[in-house]
Amino acid sequence: MAQQFVQAEIKGDKVVLFIKPTCSYCITAKDVLSKYKFKPGHLKSIDISGRADMGSLQDYFLELTGSRTVPRVFIGEECVGGGSDVAALHKSGKLESMLQSIGALQ
Repeated sequence: MAQQFVQAEIKGDKVVLFIKPTCSYCITAKDVLSKYKFKPGHLKSIDISGRADMGSLQDYFLELTGSRTVPRVFIGEECVGGGSDVAALHKSGKLESMLQSIGALQ
């Protein structure tokens, strides 16, 4: 069930963050991504903290990405990691080209 949910959310032209609202790394990832002009509907945050299947989701993240921590940030169907990873991609200039390559930016 968790697998179908994640796979249904991560599409080729979207950026999806799986987050918990109180997590500082989640806030970092959202802050970094807020610097970019996304097309409507191409940036989505999904709060997993209140979900009955949160444990299953995090187990699936481990299987899929090698880590069960949040945030899990997907650019298209590729997981780029968590908050510090997104910040590093932004700082290096790679994040913008990754976002442009999936057509997520205005």
